[in-house]
Amino acid sequence: MQLGQTQILDTYAEAFRLRFVRLLVTAADDYWLEAALRAFVGYGSSVIGCDAEVGVERYLATSETPDGRPGAAVLAFGFSASALAQAVPNRVGQTWLTCPTTAVFNGLAASDTSIPLGQNLRYFGDGYQQSKLIGGRRYWRVPVMDGEFLVEEKLGVAPGVGGGNIILQDSSPARALAAARRASEALADQAGVITPFPGGVVRSGSKVGSRYPGLVASTNEAFCPTLRGRVDSQLVTRAQCSYEIVVNGVDQSAVAAALQVALAEAAAAGVLAIGAGNYGGQLGKFHFHLHQLLLKSKLP
Repeated sequence: MQLGQTQILDTYAEAFRLRFVRLLVTAADDYWLEAALRAFVGYGSSVIGCDAEVGVERYLATSETPDGRPGAAVLAFGFSASALAQAVPNRVGQTWLTCPTTAVFNGLAASDTSIPLGQNLRYFGDGYQQSKLIGGRRYWRVPVMDGEFLVEEKLGVAPGVGGGNIILQDSSPARALAAARRASEALADQAGVITPFPGGVVRSGSKVGSRYPGLVASTNEAFCPTLRGRVDSQLVTRAQCSYEIVVNGVDQSAVAAALQVALAEAAAAGVLAIGAGNYGGQLGKFHFHLHQLLLKSKLP
C-alpha cells in the first residue's frame, strides 16, 4: 500500500495492557510549569528500565484547571497499580514538591481504583500539614518555604494501552529524523496519548529477550542498518536509517487515532517506508494493522 511516495508495509504494531494515572499540575506561570514538567517527565521513557512511562498529555487552559492557573495534564503508565503507587509519589515528591508554586490534582476522579499521593507526601509537613475535604475529595496543604504545596490525597488508576508504534525507514538519516519529529509533534496536544521517549522518538528499538541471561530486552537487530547482511533484516531496499515512534494511550481507540495521525505526517515527509514492531502476537493483545488504520482513516 502506498501513501504518497511512502510504502506502508503490511504489518502491525503489537501493544499491551498497562495501567495509568492522570495528574493535573499547575503553577504560577508558564516558566515554572515548564520547569515542573521537564523534571517530572525526565527519565520516564520505558518500563524496561524506568519506574514509569511518563509524558505530557496536553496543556490546559486556565479555565480547565482546578485553581485557574496555567497547567498541564500528565499521564504516567506502569505495569500495575502497585508499581505506580511506588513511582508516582516518588516523582511528585522529588520534582513537584520541590518546584516553586506547583499544585497537583487527580485527573481521574471517577476511577474505581486509586493510589496514595498526598496521603504519603503530607508527612513532609512534619505535623504542620493540614487537610481539607472539598466535594468529597481530600486535599493536603503542606507548608513549604514559598507558602503551601497543595496536593490531592489520591490518584485514580485506569487500564490503558502501551507500546503502539510505527517504524520509519529512509535512505537519508536527516529526512527520517525530520519525519519522525514531524509525526511526534503532531501528537503533542492529542488528548489521551503520550509519546514517552525523548522528543517522542526512539532510535534504540528493542525486542523481547536477549542472548545474555537476565536481560529482558535488547536491540532489535532487524532494523539496525549496520547489521544488514548479518541478520534477517526488515529494512527495505535503500533504507539506511530507521526511527520508531511509540504511543501509549488511555484506550485502544486513542492509540489507533494517534497512529493514524503519525502515519499521515511521516508519509507526508516522504520517507521510503513505514512499518511497525511486533513479536508474532506473543507480547500483547492489541494489534494495530497499518493497512487497516489507513483504510479506516479519513486520508485520501
